[in-house]
Amino acid sequence: MITVVIADDQTMVRQSFRAVLDAQDDIRVVGEAPDGAAAVALCAELAPDVVLMDVRMPGLDGLEATRRIVERWHEIRVLMLTTFDIDEYVFGGLRAGASGFLLKDAPLDDLVTAVRVVAAGNALFAPAITKRLVGEFTRTHAAAQAGNTRVADLTARETDVLRLIARGLSNAEIAGALVIAEQTAKSHVSRVFTKLGVRDRAQAVVVAYEAGLIVPGSDS
Repeated sequence: MITVVIADDQTMVRQSFRAVLDAQDDIRVVGEAPDGAAAVALCAELAPDVVLMDVRMPGLDGLEATRRIVERWHEIRVLMLTTFDIDEYVFGGLRAGASGFLLKDAPLDDLVTAVRVVAAGNALFAPAITKRLVGEFTRTHAAAQAGNTRVADLTARETDVLRLIARGLSNAEIAGALVIAEQTAKSHVSRVFTKLGVRDRAQAVVVAYEAGLIVPGSDS
């Protein structure tokens, strides 16, 4: 059973998401929070698998709440909720440790899928949306030096793997692109995560953009 906490300052949004998620056999909403501080408190009390975190809330906002949750409870995954008019917060959310993000106006079926993906330990990384956003906002952040420093520790093959991760490829797709076994690709991905000090694909993508391995707005 996947346990979820929903953090959003709009009661109707929380209730709508709860109704959809509780209707699933494998998902149970265990708590609701109207702001970031309450979300952190619920994580301490309930230890959910996933937190659906709105970006803008009164008091402690979603970015700071995400940072505190990820720093304290590494096993809890945070899925940021955003809208197109606040895209600039997506990059900050990924850097805070979120495992991905979901647009608030996405179909409710996407919400269910996103919770399952994140709970399984994967990053919610859709190349058509996430890559464009991360690329755009990395361009406006002076973080390239930090990214380059971490990437310098990778081997040539691991650097290739990081580029493919940043393009949104799965382990199987990375294996196909590099003509190697899927298990070998999985091992490379694991070593990349270890060397970069990241825990999932979302954070690895940020480092790849920061280091200039991927040009914003391009596919290579």
